[in-house]
Amino acid sequence: MSKLSFRARALDANKAMPVFVGDEIPAELDFVAVNRAVMEMPTGMEKDEESEHHLQRALCAQQAYGTAEMLAIPVPGMEDVGERFIRLYGSNKSFKVPKQFIHVQPALGFDMEVPDYDMDSEDEVWLNKQVKQLKMDVPPIKFENMIDRLEKGSGQTIVNLHEAKALLKEDDDLIMAVYDYWLNKRLKMKVASLIPQVKTERRDGLATNNPYVAFRRRTEKMQTRKNRKNDEVSYEKMLKLKKDLKKALLLLEVLKRREKTKKEFLKLTVEVIDKRLVSFISILLCSVSFYLKFEMLVFFLLRYSLFLLLFIK
Repeated sequence: MSKLSFRARALDANKAMPVFVGDEIPAELDFVAVNRAVMEMPTGMEKDEESEHHLQRALCAQQAYGTAEMLAIPVPGMEDVGERFIRLYGSNKSFKVPKQFIHVQPALGFDMEVPDYDMDSEDEVWLNKQVKQLKMDVPPIKFENMIDRLEKGSGQTIVNLHEAKALLKEDDDLIMAVYDYWLNKRLKMKVASLIPQVKTERRDGLATNNPYVAFRRRTEKMQTRKNRKNDEVSYEKMLKLKKDLKKALLLLEVLKRREKTKKEFLKLTVEVIDKRLVSFISILLCSVSFYLKFEMLVFFLLRYSLFLLLFIK
C-alpha cells in the first residue's frame, strides 16, 4: 500500500521562520494538521510500472513468504569474462589504461559518419582471412560501414545481391564475400538485425508485458508544482506579436526607402540649380560682350562720320 511522506516546503524570504531551542517547542505544535503530505509508492516506481507481471509476482512472494529470491525480475543474461580478461589484459600484455577514454582525432574530422555496427572477434577472423585470399586492403572501418549499410538498407525484407551492389559500390568480389557472410551471420544468429536496438513501446498504444521494453509512454501526465500553460490563447498572442513586429519592420523599411529617395531628389535639385546658374552666367557674359562690341562699333562709326564731314568742308 501507499504511504504518506513529508514534502518539504520552499523557504520564503518575506516570512519570518520561528526557531525553537531545546524545551522551548510549544506543545500545541504536535497537534497541527499537516497538509503537505505526498503519496509515495512502496517500490519507488510509477503506477504503470508497478502493474507489470514479474514485479507483481515478486511483491506477492515477498508479502507471502518474506522473500522474493526465487521470483526475480528478468534481466539480460551475464557472462563471466574472467579468463578472457586475463588473456587480453593480463600482466604480460602491453595494454595500459589511457589517461582519457574519449579521444578525438582532428585528422578524421567531424563530418565522417561513424557506423552503428561494431565488429566482433568472429568478424575480425573472417576479415583477416578474406584480406589474405582477395589480396585487398580492407580496413575494419570499411567493413563496418558495409555491414551497416546492408543492415539499414534491409527493412521488412532482406536486400538482394543486386541491391547490395547499388548500396555498397565496391569491388564485385568483395561485395559478394561480405554479402554472403552478412546473410549467413543473420541466419545463424536468428535475429532481425545485427545492430542492437533498444526496445520501446509500440506506437499503437497497446500495453505489452515484455520486461525488456526500456522506455514506456506515460498514460497520465504528471502534475508539477509550477504549471506553465501553453494554451491556445498564448499561442494566438504570440502569433499576433509576430505579425505586429513584421508590420513594424516593413514600415521601417519603407521609411528608409522614402528618406533615401528624398536624399536623391535633393541631390538632383542641387545639380539642376548649379547647371542653370552656370548657363545664366554664360548668357549674361555673352550679352555684356555683345553690348560692348556694339558700343565700340557705334563709336568708330561716329568718329569716322565726323572725319568725313571735316574732310569734305
